[in-house]
Parts: sequence; C-alpha cells; structure tokens
Amino acid sequence: MRELPRLPANRDARIQSKDVIVADWNPTLIKRRGITKHKLLTERIIADIEAEILPAHARMPTHRDLARRLGVSVQTVSLSYKEAERSGYLRGEVGRGTFVRSRVTEKADRFMLDRDPGETVDLSIIRAVYTEAHEEASRTVMGELARGDNSAFMRPCRPIAGLERHRAAAQGWLRELGVGAAMDRVLITNGAAHGLFLAVAAIVRPGEIVLTESLTDHGIIGLSNVLGFTLRGLPTDREGILVEAFEEACAAGGVTALVLVPSLGNPTSHVMGAERRRAIAEVARRHGVYVVEDEVYKPLLEEPLPSFTELLPDLGFFVTSFTKSVLTGLRVGYLVVPPQYAIRVASIMRVTSWSATNLPAEIATRWVEDGTARSLVDLQRREVRARQAVVADTLGAHVAQAHPLSLCAWLKVPPRWTEDGLVRMLAQRNIAATPSDPFRAGLDGPGGIRICIGGRLSHATLARALHAIAETFEQLPPVFDAGTIA
Repeated sequence: MRELPRLPANRDARIQSKDVIVADWNPTLIKRRGITKHKLLTERIIADIEAEILPAHARMPTHRDLARRLGVSVQTVSLSYKEAERSGYLRGEVGRGTFVRSRVTEKADRFMLDRDPGETVDLSIIRAVYTEAHEEASRTVMGELARGDNSAFMRPCRPIAGLERHRAAAQGWLRELGVGAAMDRVLITNGAAHGLFLAVAAIVRPGEIVLTESLTDHGIIGLSNVLGFTLRGLPTDREGILVEAFEEACAAGGVTALVLVPSLGNPTSHVMGAERRRAIAEVARRHGVYVVEDEVYKPLLEEPLPSFTELLPDLGFFVTSFTKSVLTGLRVGYLVVPPQYAIRVASIMRVTSWSATNLPAEIATRWVEDGTARSLVDLQRREVRARQAVVADTLGAHVAQAHPLSLCAWLKVPPRWTEDGLVRMLAQRNIAATPSDPFRAGLDGPGGIRICIGGRLSHATLARALHAIAETFEQLPPVFDAGTIA
C-alpha cells in the first residue's frame, strides 16, 4: 500500500475510545489518479487504525455523518466500512454502530481465534483446513531447513521450469492424480493461479473465445479481463458442463479453449464423472479445442478419475497446487503441458516471474518425499467430512449443492430474499458469505450464496454460524433493506 500522510500521533490528536471520539476524526483524503474515493477512504481507515489514531473499540462516525464531513456519498462510506470490516479492521453491531476491532498479534491469534463471539466468522474465502498438525509440520520442516545446507535450492536461478529434484517429486505426486508426464512437460509454479495464467497465456489471444462453467472460479474471470479474451459460460448440472452445450458452442465456431474445474468445482462443488470427462474430451478432440483443467481440489478426491491431459495429450493442460489440499500458505503448483508447448510456456514464465520460488517448492518436495503431504491430505479429508456433516445437519434443505470432501457449500436463496440482501443480513450477524456475482461467467447460471468451511474454524464456531444462517433463512426479509437507503 502506498504510504499515506499521517495525522499527528500525539495525545491530543488521538481519538479516545469512548463516547467523544466520533466528532474528533476528520480524515484527509489525497486524490490519486485511478483510485476511487471509497478505496482512498478504506486506506485511510486502515492506516489510522494501524497508527492507533483510531484505537481499538472506538466507535466510527455514522455513514451519513462521515459522508457529510468528507463531501462524499453515503454509498462511498458504506463501501469503505464494508471493505475494512471484511479485512478485519472494523466490526458492525446492529443498533449500535461500527467499531474498530481489537488487533492481536499472530502468536496470540493462534490461541484466541474463534473464541470471541463478537468476531466475524469468515465463511467467504476458501482455505484449506488448518490444525495443530499443520502447525507442527511447518515448524518441523522450517527447523530442518534452518539446520541444513540450503545451497542446492537457494543458489540456483535455473532451470526456469524448476529444479530437477522438485520436478521429479512433482511427477510422483501427479501420478497419484492420474497424470503421467515426462519431466520436460512439468513446470513448477507459484500456485494454481500462476499455472492457469501460464497455460491460458500460451494458447489464447485477445478477442478469442474461451468457454467455462456458468458459475466458475473467479480466477479465469479475472484472466479474461487481463488477457482480453471473450469468456462464455456454459450451462451445468451436478457433474459440471453439459456435453451438448459444449458441442453446440464448439460447432458455432471460434472457440479456442475450455477452462474448467472438474473436481469439487468452485463454487458449486460439482465432481465430473469419468464418462462425462471422456465425452467432453471427445468433443474437444473433434473441434481442436484446448482443455485447461484446474485440478487444485483433485488431491482431496478418493476415487480415481481420468485427467484431460491423459485423454488429450496434444490439447490438455493440467494445473494443480498444494494450497487447497495440504496447506493454504504452501503456494506451490504443478503445471503439465502438451509436449509442443513446453518451451513456449517456460518462456512466458521467464518474462513474468523468471521461475517459481525455490524455497516453497523445496518444502513441497520434502513433504511429498517423506509422506507429510499425503498425511495432511488424509487429515483434511477427515476434517472436511466432519464439517460437511455439520452443514448437512444444520442447513439441510437449504443446501443446493455440496460434496462430503468440498471446502464449500452452495446454498439456495430463500423466497423473497435477494442474494445481496441475504449477505448483508448475515454480515449484521457477524457472518461473511459470498453471493454468486464473483463466480458468474455470463448472465445465466443459478443464484445462490457460497459458504466456506476450511481454515481454523472449530466445530462449535462453525455450528453457531450455521445455526445463525438457518435462522436468517427462516426469517422474512425486512420491508426496507437498510443497505439500499441513502
């Protein structure tokens, strides 16, 4: 974040955390080209909280009062407060106002997380499950790194595609996922998003058509804006993209690639079966359409399913990583490319990131070699099954689609509610969820909201949040939605 001018940090300028503080805070917003007013205000709020100009538990000005002081719209203030709340700096209390949250150190957070009933339960972001076993595994490998000779992976800056030992470990991990590939087809990446970018950038040019699910991971939606291609969503069912819809789109012409999440797809948790995968591959083969499969969740599945890279050796790209199955912070991925694209993809990597970062790749390699990665996947499966059982027991008929091994669930929007109204109402109950908008690859697609059940959530905290969701779903919406009133 760009350094912002600070208000004086002396005793008189600081706002006290009791009643009189609202009238004393009058932030200065310095305009910057290309930065919206609500973004500027959000940065100002965060900067002043971090500088303790806005101390913990301070009551923030009302939306209308602050808008009047700054000469901006109420909506601008509302957006800023919401963004700061989602980032963990503010909390809203129904009937009382908006308050500065108490900030704690990372060490204290390990012991205090989920124990404060006033804190927001963040079900809006997909994270891998995190337990003390993950913490212990991290401490162990970092201790080993600290005591050992690290020159083998800290000194080299080549090869671009990754160190040979790291790629050999990748081959073993990939074989467990149903992907056999020669080493020269395997590249180490900084996570699945990096691998997805490299694959799509290698085969798609601006203006060309790329197909995906009608509701899909927002990564490919963002890539369409960055790389300038046309993204079109296809109708889906509980196994993902419909074969007939894919055939019809290809027959219409102009399609370059299909990008999909076939295993535990985000946000609907669909799993594409073997027959559907083969049928989709056959359509792609006949029309010469590339298939990029984002298989970041596939390590969680227990059933063997064919990969498009195996079904389409000359057209298939396979992307996976450890972030959703082993450890969220282990941002290491593997990308498998068709033989003829190995040099091209490596050259794109060189000009965008040079290569993946060797240190995380070394951790992933050690965990693959000594079995830690597999044991953490097994642990996650057990824990996700337990959490999904709580979802099924608590929300029941409100679940539109889920899977016992998915890190999220897709919920129906009850009659008379809107997605945004429902998300706002849940936010008032200190629960963060996500509507369908970020996942829409077109105008079509079923509505709903996504809740995520990974991270360090205790079962008790998750159960409380899910009961609050169920209670909200059973209520009639307010006659007037406060979020739409200026």
